[in-house]
Amino acid sequence: MASEWISVKSADGREFDAYVSQPTTGRGPGLLLIQEIFGVNEHIRAVADQYAADGFVVIAPDVFWREAPRIDLAYDANGFERGLALLGRLNVPLVASDLQRTVEAVKHLDSCTGLVGSLGFCMGGMLSFVAAARADVDTAVCYYGGGIHQHLDLVEDITCPVLFHFAEKDSYIPASAVSSVRKAFEGRDDARIIVHPGVDHGFNCWRRPAWHQQTAARARGQSLVHLSEALS
Repeated sequence: MASEWISVKSADGREFDAYVSQPTTGRGPGLLLIQEIFGVNEHIRAVADQYAADGFVVIAPDVFWREAPRIDLAYDANGFERGLALLGRLNVPLVASDLQRTVEAVKHLDSCTGLVGSLGFCMGGMLSFVAAARADVDTAVCYYGGGIHQHLDLVEDITCPVLFHFAEKDSYIPASAVSSVRKAFEGRDDARIIVHPGVDHGFNCWRRPAWHQQTAARARGQSLVHLSEALS
């Protein structure tokens, strides 16, 4: 499939980059893919290409562009340290505005059929949740989104279907945080929370020690079903 970096205009008139991967079919629903703390790195670009192969027009914005444009970190001690520092200075409302602009950008691509979902991992999982409330997406998938429980005031603004993937043995997200998310969506049939047994944070990333092939494949299937039902 064809891929390229494009420029997206921010709300304040500046520009940031986003990686776009096009489906081989030529057209499809849009998918906002949101990075981990490691940037739009080799892994995230590969995930973008993976979902493009499934027929989505995938766009992955450079979340850290204001401080470290196009940063590409490895999954090692230095990468974690730099990524966590950038996360600590993240302005979530400002990023939400960038995500909304990214959604508008993918909608304007000739290959996009109009509907757009979001999907993110770790920090991106939290931002996919934010996108469901602030970026006008039609559905959202959140993989082990750290910090979602700190933004539950957004739940009342979420009207689209949301799928949450959590890891039972997550060393970063306590079970109490998952419980608070579950309670916040209690009684709503448009939200599904899956806690995958026996796996740790990052189980989807084949570049991380926590990668678990069977769980990653199962969660991917569940995500594709969720997206296909919401974006049809």
